[in-house]
Amino acid sequence: MHRILEQNRLWYSVAVLIEGTPLLNRLFSFGERLVKERLFGCRMCGQCALPATAYACPMTCPKQLRNGPCGGVGTDGSCEVYPGLRCVWLMAYERAAADDRIGDMRRLQRPIDQRKWGQSSWVNYWLGRDDDLWTADYHDLEPVPVLAVTCDAAHKPPVHERALVRA
Repeated sequence: MHRILEQNRLWYSVAVLIEGTPLLNRLFSFGERLVKERLFGCRMCGQCALPATAYACPMTCPKQLRNGPCGGVGTDGSCEVYPGLRCVWLMAYERAAADDRIGDMRRLQRPIDQRKWGQSSWVNYWLGRDDDLWTADYHDLEPVPVLAVTCDAAHKPPVHERALVRA
């Protein structure tokens, strides 16, 4: 679906027409809401993050977190606020892993513009308003640093190393 809706001259022209015709804009936004709400749980924030979150809408998170899960995810993957629901960020990670797109989870997303609620994110995308919605592809980012545990003669070794010495 993402390839079909990709930015091009045709979609740009369609977006200009939709935005310039109030009735058409309302009808198109209503249709987009129906499709995306049923498929992805979309909340029509007007700044869609679905391509960067493996098509799991981060706005379905009760805390509306757009850059990863909170610290309250249950060991079973349940939501802290609504324990009967699965964490949307866990679902996003699982979907990304299945498609070999885990790197997308490292993209940072800017806070949403609250004035865009209810607007068509497709129109905003086609008009280029979402170009800076999230950071560049994961391979353009700095690598994640690896933390190493070291010890010297002046300090006791970490607990896990002492346990190995005794064994």
